[in-house]
Amino acid sequence: MSSNAVIIGPLTSSTIELPFYSSRVPAGFPSPALDHMDQPLSLDELMDVDAPHTYLVLASGDSMIGVGIFDEDVMVVNRKLDAVSGHIVIAWLNGDVCVKRLKKRGDQFVLESENPKYMPRYIMEGDEFEVWGVVTGSLRRFLHG
Repeated sequence: MSSNAVIIGPLTSSTIELPFYSSRVPAGFPSPALDHMDQPLSLDELMDVDAPHTYLVLASGDSMIGVGIFDEDVMVVNRKLDAVSGHIVIAWLNGDVCVKRLKKRGDQFVLESENPKYMPRYIMEGDEFEVWGVVTGSLRRFLHG
């Protein structure tokens, strides 16, 4: 297994608030959004940032596209949460950092991709394995630079 996650760094709390529009925007013709503006919302609140326990990780590759995590998405990771079967986690396995869904089958843990072209990776006796945090959300940029 090769690394498919790059640690960006820790998050700190922010006092910046952005306008929040409660109405849903159709992916067709725009509507006058100012008519629907509610109270300001911070990205901390929106992404459930729990500083200093939250950090950012850059996704690499296509192994998690089934859950909407694509190459170069920024994942929000909380290292304070206890990982349980079914969580998407940042894991360290034998020297590689990866993002996978953690599953427990019987007494054995498995790291599963969300892309059928990748096989599950069973955690075997003798493997060096740690969960570095639970992915709580992700951000995607459409314009870079």
